Amino acid sequence: MNALPPPSRLRPRDVLRAGGTGLRTRRTRVVLSALGIAIGIAAMVAVVGISASGRDDLDRKLAALGTNLLTVAPGDSVSGEAATLPLDSVRMISRVGPVTSAASTGRVPDAKVYRNDRIPAGESGGITVQAADLGLPGAVGARIADGTWLNRATARYPAVVLGASAAERLGIGAAGPDVRILVGRRWFTVVGVLEPVPLAPELDAAALVGREAAADLLGFDGHPTMLYTRTRDDAVEAVRDVLAATANPEAPNEVKVSRPSDVLIARKATSSAFTALLLGLGGVALLVGGVGVANTMVISVLERRSEIGLRRSLGATRGHVLLQFLTESLMLSALGGLAGVLMGTGVTGAYAVTQSWRTVVPAWAVLGSLAATLLIGAVAGLYPAVRAARLSPTTALATT
Repeated sequence: MNALPPPSRLRPRDVLRAGGTGLRTRRTRVVLSALGIAIGIAAMVAVVGISASGRDDLDRKLAALGTNLLTVAPGDSVSGEAATLPLDSVRMISRVGPVTSAASTGRVPDAKVYRNDRIPAGESGGITVQAADLGLPGAVGARIADGTWLNRATARYPAVVLGASAAERLGIGAAGPDVRILVGRRWFTVVGVLEPVPLAPELDAAALVGREAAADLLGFDGHPTMLYTRTRDDAVEAVRDVLAATANPEAPNEVKVSRPSDVLIARKATSSAFTALLLGLGGVALLVGGVGVANTMVISVLERRSEIGLRRSLGATRGHVLLQFLTESLMLSALGGLAGVLMGTGVTGAYAVTQSWRTVVPAWAVLGSLAATLLIGAVAGLYPAVRAARLSPTTALATT
């Protein structure tokens, strides 16, 4: 009796070779189909990468600037008028145990700032004049871009330090003894220019003068309009609860206390919500790419009926044919996924460079994108693979 032939076997290497052959013979179609997947993956990786890079930059800024800064400002009185802070509010706040530093600024409302005496009165550029304590830079984390900060000597004379935006509006790039501006009809020498202050952006558009000079030369009444308080990290909330009553014991309800770092954190939360929206759009693009893969595989099955019939007649089982076309779909999707990851990482890197950020692409985003790609490929290729596996050898050969 003749022995039955051994069952047909398909090794993993043969599966990959068979799937790769189908892709190599239709390169243009493969590129176009993989491009749809690549665009969706690139969009998702870029969105996550840019968002992660922005969060990383924000976290580094908060770590450098600290989240222990609290600000105190006057609110409205019971009658609805603007309230004022007591003259000794800084001194009273400094007595609070966990407070490590406190400084204030006071707005000089009637003083305007001009580059020279030929500028029309209505074109002051929106620059405010603030009387500042000598300890202000340490309290808010401000740094000098050029020149120097006020000291006990210069605070008594017509010397001014400009915020970053104020200096830009006035066209002043550097401080110096020959650089003068008109402040409240008095000439002041620009002794310093600040770098942008993220936790106190109101200082960017300000001209900062000493309290003594502001009182003697500009008519400053001495009342602070903004207090900056640094506390121990473990006592921020406790200090926040007592600041209003400490700054103005007679009317604590007329005091507004805030934490500037909360604004940056809120921006981070807003960015996260926007990221979720963009991820959804990237997912839609990925689904469209999956439809393209499915369409390509269906057409491939129709065009390769003779190949399927010949393989079946030579001993290939339905499972072999199913595995071949499913592998081909997965390989097609994987090519698009890898290209998309590279494209998305490149976009993230380019954008991060323009923002002076570190490029951060989370590993979970890359692995998740590749997993989503394979899932899309499996789903998109399942129906064409099943359709190819169901073709009988006689039917496939008869229709060629």
